[in-house]
Parts: sequence; structure tokens; C-alpha cells
Amino acid sequence: MEKVGIFFGSSTGNTEEIANMLKDKLGNAEVFNVAETQPSKMSEFTNIILGTSTWGVGDLQDDMVEFAEGIAGVDLKGKVVALYGLGDQSGYGDTFCDGMGELYEKVKGKGCKVVGFVSTDGYEFDSSKAKDGSEFVGLALDQMNQDNLTEGRVSAWVEELKKQFA
Repeated sequence: MEKVGIFFGSSTGNTEEIANMLKDKLGNAEVFNVAETQPSKMSEFTNIILGTSTWGVGDLQDDMVEFAEGIAGVDLKGKVVALYGLGDQSGYGDTFCDGMGELYEKVKGKGCKVVGFVSTDGYEFDSSKAKDGSEFVGLALDQMNQDNLTEGRVSAWVEELKKQFA
């Protein structure tokens, strides 16, 4: 597996914590805070993970907003992209992990292969832009209400990614 570029936007540190957990579990990965990184940096990697939390009423994390807009100018043809998102199922069950759904909209149709879809089983939410049928478009995490499930969910997801990354 080629090196993985992990790009995250984090306000409270939770999304960054997951980025570092992913790096440790993948081994061959580099982590980038989008507040300090240009979207063009993604072009250096074949395997890319994008991570964001959801804020307000379904909004991308502040630093990720500008980064996500810049994705339009990056050639993702032939790349393999996975997404992860953090949200609050109880407090914001009608916009759970919408930020991840916003990222999905930015990368789909850009010639990349999006991988890492996860079943919605085990989650309790009303609505999500990150939901596609019975799956999320990436790994959905809830550090507020299901933090005890994070380690297992991340580990299982990484094992799937290892099979799908180039």
C-alpha cells in the first residue's frame, strides 16, 4: 500500500485525534491540518483520507470550508479517497455528520474512487447528508455519545481501507 495522506479540519481536537489514530493504525501515513495545508498537497498522494466534524446545522468545520472549496482545483483522477466525519447523534440527529456528506459532494465525480462506506447499523440519528442508502459515505463517529465504540469502528474501517487502497 502506498503512503496515505490524511487531511483533517478540527476545532476541538477530536477530528485531529482520529487522524492520528488512523495514522498509527495505517502505519504508512502522513497527517495534515487543513488550517496549515493547501488542497494541492493532496496531489502528492494516491491514497487520501479527508476528515471533518460537523458544526452548527450541518456545516463543515471552519478550516475545512476553504480547503473543501479548493478541492475543485485538484486533479483527483486515479486517486483513492476515503472520508470520516464526526457528529452528535443526540443533539444534532437531523444533521448527523453532514460535514462528511459535504466533502463527499466535493470529491465525487472528480475521477477518484471513493471507498470506505460504512453501514448505518448501530447509529441512532434522524437524517444525514452523509447517508447513501443504508450506508454512510465514510466512517461516521460520535465522540459525544458513542466514544466507547470509536476504537473498534476505526480499527474495522482501517482493515477495509487496507484492502481498497492502492
